Amino acid sequence: MVVLSTRLTSPLRLTLAALCRAAPRQHRGLSTPSGPGHSLNLGGIFPPLATPFSPTQEVDYAQLEGNLRRYASIPFRGMVVLGSNGEYPYLAPRERLEVVNCVRRALPRDRLLLAGSGCESTQATIELTVSMAEAGADVALVVTPCYYRGAMTSAALVQHYTQVADASPIPMVLYSVPANTGLDLPLEAVLTLAQHPNIIGIKDSGGDVTRMGLMVHKTRQEDFQVLAGSAGFLLASYALGASGGVCALANVLGAPLCQLDRLCRGGHWQEARDLQHRLIEPNMAVTRRFGIPGLKKAMEWFGYYGGPCRAPLAPLSPPQVEELRGTFSANGWL
Repeated sequence: MVVLSTRLTSPLRLTLAALCRAAPRQHRGLSTPSGPGHSLNLGGIFPPLATPFSPTQEVDYAQLEGNLRRYASIPFRGMVVLGSNGEYPYLAPRERLEVVNCVRRALPRDRLLLAGSGCESTQATIELTVSMAEAGADVALVVTPCYYRGAMTSAALVQHYTQVADASPIPMVLYSVPANTGLDLPLEAVLTLAQHPNIIGIKDSGGDVTRMGLMVHKTRQEDFQVLAGSAGFLLASYALGASGGVCALANVLGAPLCQLDRLCRGGHWQEARDLQHRLIEPNMAVTRRFGIPGLKKAMEWFGYYGGPCRAPLAPLSPPQVEELRGTFSANGWL
């Protein structure tokens, strides 16, 4: 397995970033031609991959490759690695790069690879973003810094993201996930950042469809795409003009979510609504209710490797497992 260096000096990283930005698209590792009106088309479904661990809590790259083989028949737009569902905060820098490298090798070139590279400091985020590009990521997914939450004003966040985007050799997607960070990326900051040529979209996991609709409306003149951050409000997001979705439930029910995507794009709203209704409770179960331990348990029922979470995340209790199974069964999935 190739392990990429994480110790390049900052000046060298910034030089590499400038060279990559100046290079033609085919040399930047971008997997697909641009979509209509967009420098990189994000339209479609992306599962935020769960990171498989062995019983000794080491990253299990063989099981990761096995899951990717099983996902290959599902028409995903691409994959997201090192997001919230990938237990990103629990991975060492070396592991993060190895995961990106492993997925890039296994992923067909026509599928995009988005990689989480957000850190608490701007400098660390720039350095990790450059490393992700070197490892094969097509797009950097950058979560809001949140440890000093009270100081993260709109101005501070705009400055942070602007500096990262200026230095990034690959396009960047903003990532707002207030359930984990306690910080919602302010709408005015999003609208400002949407004007940056290297910021091509946002994954919004907050669930406020009014806010998402405003983002779509207010950025309609920009090269900017809005991605729903959860399957629970996917149909509503599409109705308001979202481009796609990064949905934890796609790790489990990838084909139905891609079907929902097709129905919405085809204007088959009644069928889409019926399908969306059946996805709401399972989605809540593997996100808010039981989180990543619930997601990994459900994956096992559908032929994927879930395995343990990394401590301190604890496995579900037997009653929780039964409740989770009941939720999927009641909606016709088991």
